[in-house]
Amino acid sequence: MALGLQEISDRLEIQDLLFHYADIIDRQAAEELREVFTSDAAIDYSAFGGAVGDLDTTIAFLQEALPAFSNTQHLNANIQIRVDGDRAQGRVMCFNPMEMPIGDDKQVFMLGLWYVDEYRRTAQGWRISSRREERSWVFNVPDFMGL
Repeated sequence: MALGLQEISDRLEIQDLLFHYADIIDRQAAEELREVFTSDAAIDYSAFGGAVGDLDTTIAFLQEALPAFSNTQHLNANIQIRVDGDRAQGRVMCFNPMEMPIGDDKQVFMLGLWYVDEYRRTAQGWRISSRREERSWVFNVPDFMGL
């Protein structure tokens, strides 16, 4: 099926939004998520023990949680987007190696997950209106994290 120019543009804009989200998280700049999510977004990070709630709840959670990691990389792949006018749905694979200081050492562990998203076109462009993490796998996670 051939895609029209508008759908190609929409998909590329959403893809850029997803990469911007990953960059914000990896820079630990949680307040900038207001550029990525709608103001009424519903966000569910409970698959790995995180917050469930609105954008303010999510930003507060990330501002507290992210400093525990000295380095992270949220690598997105297998981006599946279905556009329907001013709304879209997506499923995005994320490979997330993380480094955490533990005592005098650092431990690297990895998470595999999917983001299950809903997107909405706004006056400022495409935004994530709903995001839910689905857990796929974990590797080398510190025992105290309980994952």
